[in-house]
Amino acid sequence: MAIQGALPIDFGTVFPYGAFALGVEPVTDFETKRPQLDKATGLPLWAVDVIDADPEARGKAKSVKVKVAAEHCPVLPDEVPGLPFRPIEFEAMSVMPYVDDSGRRPRVAYSLRARGVKTPSSAGARKTPAAAAAKDAS
Repeated sequence: MAIQGALPIDFGTVFPYGAFALGVEPVTDFETKRPQLDKATGLPLWAVDVIDADPEARGKAKSVKVKVAAEHCPVLPDEVPGLPFRPIEFEAMSVMPYVDDSGRRPRVAYSLRARGVKTPSSAGARKTPAAAAAKDAS
């Protein structure tokens, strides 16, 4: 099979309405209690807690973790005044589907990775509910 490992994916495909970061923490190896390293780069992994801005996202899909391989803790964009979270965009994202059998019945889940974080560009306009409704109506 030609497809091996994670699949590259555009940030806008994963988060068409944008995303908000709540925080970042190191990923710890469950067995050794040491920082987990990315298998491809050997760099430490950091987990960014993210809220999907899609108004239709519910349950487990509303809040996800995106792992970032970096030598040092990624610096998150500045908070928006009056809000407890930060608009964020991920660089060079990839997705790895897997079967999550930890619940009552197995389901397909996705592991998200990125090579970096940045402040969203104003040029990369995200869908708004009104824009999505207008597109659906046409």
